[in-house]
Amino acid sequence: MLREVLVNLFRSTLRKQPKEDRQILWALRDVDFQLQAGEVLGIVGRNGAGKSTLLKILSRITRPTSGSIRVRGKVASLLEVGTGFHEELTGRENIYLSGCILGMAKKRIDAKLDEIVAFSEIEQFIDTPIKRYSSGMKMRLGFAVAANLESDILIVDEVLAVGDGEFQRKCLRAMSDLHSSGRTVLFVSHNLAAVHSLCSRAIWIDRGCVKGEGKPADVIKSYLAAFSATDDIVRDLTEVADRSGGGDIRFTRIEILTADRTSSAAVSCGDSFVVRLYFDAKRDVVQPIFGLDIQTSIGIMVAQVHTHNSGFDIPLLRAGSGHIDVRIDDLNLVPGRYILSLFAANYGHIYHDVLPNCVAMEVQTSNRYGLMRGLQKNPIVMFASSWEMGQRRNGSHSLPVQASLAGSRS
Repeated sequence: MLREVLVNLFRSTLRKQPKEDRQILWALRDVDFQLQAGEVLGIVGRNGAGKSTLLKILSRITRPTSGSIRVRGKVASLLEVGTGFHEELTGRENIYLSGCILGMAKKRIDAKLDEIVAFSEIEQFIDTPIKRYSSGMKMRLGFAVAANLESDILIVDEVLAVGDGEFQRKCLRAMSDLHSSGRTVLFVSHNLAAVHSLCSRAIWIDRGCVKGEGKPADVIKSYLAAFSATDDIVRDLTEVADRSGGGDIRFTRIEILTADRTSSAAVSCGDSFVVRLYFDAKRDVVQPIFGLDIQTSIGIMVAQVHTHNSGFDIPLLRAGSGHIDVRIDDLNLVPGRYILSLFAANYGHIYHDVLPNCVAMEVQTSNRYGLMRGLQKNPIVMFASSWEMGQRRNGSHSLPVQASLAGSRS
């Protein structure tokens, strides 16, 4: 953007560096792929991997330093909240502006207007200048416009995280409908379950390079395995680079212990165990929330456990080091590999430390639930169960099982 060019020019005049001391950081390097019409491509990777830069290049917002791109068709992008909107115009006027940019006639926009407004759920404020909208309202309108106007290609970044849960589900359903209608979609998200269910193909980008490409399930497994590739039940977290948050609280270590906390433990199906989270608080924090997410190896959320939903309130956390334990009773997960993510926060989505997919946990087999003969269709949860067979009597004979064939009478 012009603003960035001017800022960089001003900085360069104040701070002259010898050319030999300058280092070039490639946001993307040797990225090469094709996307066919009607495909839904998911792009996954850590924060700072280059995903958003790639979408800006494909949207022609940023020029590539070298190489070329070929895009056939009209492109609608939703890269940041309010992308392409004019702050002084109303929501209604911005819908017409976006349609004109895509080359749509006014009659076509008129025909789509009611559908867009209904989808955005901001009918009451559609004639209000969007500079008065909240970020969530802008995102709702932006997605409604991008999804309903006549573009050939829809490019969506992680902006869906701004909306509430119900609207996110609504957006994901809309993207599924776009796929069935033959629209081409590029979808960047940390919601790996959504990538797995919505996308026909996925690409994993790491440090600006394509590390994997193929079926979403295979790419997601490789992606998660790359930075949680440890089955250790103790892990140092101080060197984890892929983390975010304000930093008032930082996780330093994680241990998986036996239920009585006497020793480290491998976890088997049906076990009770303790996850111990070590942390360092830089200052006093009022009413902090500690939690962890458990996901499958392809990113499907299994459970979220945190102090707030468990009713464990911490009025004040003093500055300094410490640990907090969470005991999980009767882990009824089927055997397999699961991924843990950690977070420390305050109510209102104020995050101090977020470590996505930082630890792998292998759940071992056991006969706790009496299901050692095998499972089908890749379930996640096991239930303790017992079966009883009711007996029917025909005269003096007991008939424990009776089969009825098609065309016969019983």
